[in-house]
Amino acid sequence: MEHAATSIPLSRRRAAPRIAWGKIGAMTVLIVTAVIALFPMYWLFANAFTPISGTPPLTPILVPAFKLDNFQRLLGGTKYYANWMLNSLIVALTVTAWHVIFDTMAGYAFAKRRFPGRNVLFWILLSTLMIPIHVTLIPLYIITRGIGLIDTLGGVILPGTAVVFGIFLMRQYIQTLPSELEEAARVDGAGEFRIFWEIILPLCKPAVAALAIFTFVRFWNDFLWPLIVLNKAQNYTLTVGVANLQGEFMTDWGVIFSGAALAALPMIVFFLAFQKYFLEGVRMGAIKG
Repeated sequence: MEHAATSIPLSRRRAAPRIAWGKIGAMTVLIVTAVIALFPMYWLFANAFTPISGTPPLTPILVPAFKLDNFQRLLGGTKYYANWMLNSLIVALTVTAWHVIFDTMAGYAFAKRRFPGRNVLFWILLSTLMIPIHVTLIPLYIITRGIGLIDTLGGVILPGTAVVFGIFLMRQYIQTLPSELEEAARVDGAGEFRIFWEIILPLCKPAVAALAIFTFVRFWNDFLWPLIVLNKAQNYTLTVGVANLQGEFMTDWGVIFSGAALAALPMIVFFLAFQKYFLEGVRMGAIKG
């Protein structure tokens, strides 16, 4: 028996399992990164569910008390919180709907249609992404004041419709769709709008979902422009309203934590509802250059 065991070639012997140190290291880095990224959100909710009447303690609150005192003071003492939530919802949904419709149509035109100056116009639009938003604030304010939209939701929504990132996103995605589908539909007598509505748009669902998520999150969290345009408390969006809960001499941080937690909640629900389409859109190259 000893002779039989030693006669087996070394290459045929079963190799001892190797420890995949590279995989373990990568997983460790990912877990640590995820914990660091999620900790601020956890800390926010931990403070929101812990009774805090003034300044939070110096030691971070890691284990929440699971009480609703902060939320009761927020909803009972903040007169316009429902208005702020509704205003943010109107702004985010309106701008998202606009970008989903307009950017998809424009992306289709730049990706599949041929017209003079197409590439030049696209690169001019793309170059506007390089302009810092702070450079445009004063001209935007003068234009918004000139057309009488200061302190209105229209003044918040209108500049948001001019962002060209969505056009770039949709163009890159639609370029990956086979042109044979359009040609076959055109041979069957379909017009441009029918080709777009019945062929292109259904194939763009992952990219449209990704665009909707990007746009909704961005304008739900937008703070600077609404802060400049809106003056009356009842017209504030949620981000501006929560920021104004901070007092001049004393701040109830428990109320601010609870307000911020409620403001973050729709974002979390929105992302969880559409994460399948978002991940699919990223995987299929919706945002590749």
